[in-house]
Amino acid sequence: MEEPAEAVLHTARALVLADLTARDVAGPAVVSLVEDAVVQRRWWLGQWPDGAAFVPGLVAQDVQDALLSEYGRWPLCPLCDDPHALAVEPELGEDPHWVCEVRGEVVAAVGALR
Repeated sequence: MEEPAEAVLHTARALVLADLTARDVAGPAVVSLVEDAVVQRRWWLGQWPDGAAFVPGLVAQDVQDALLSEYGRWPLCPLCDDPHALAVEPELGEDPHWVCEVRGEVVAAVGALR
């Protein structure tokens, strides 16, 4: 059974906000970036309803990109001494997770950062 678009968007918002909160960066300006990403993905989802499972990863990437231009890299890798951002994998796929590209290790599912 297909999830309604708004439920998909609310889930994506909640997952990304959980990660931002876990890393203590969920201030008002950053939450506004999440809301902007959700609005953009609402249109995208309207154009491609079959891509609903991809929305959480896409919103995470959108927020990560917005943070990079406004605040810097996020989320930083907890596995490496040299600071670098984690990547969302798959870039366009189901069950997105944060990955250290240097080590090739999964750090957490999107929404499950500690």
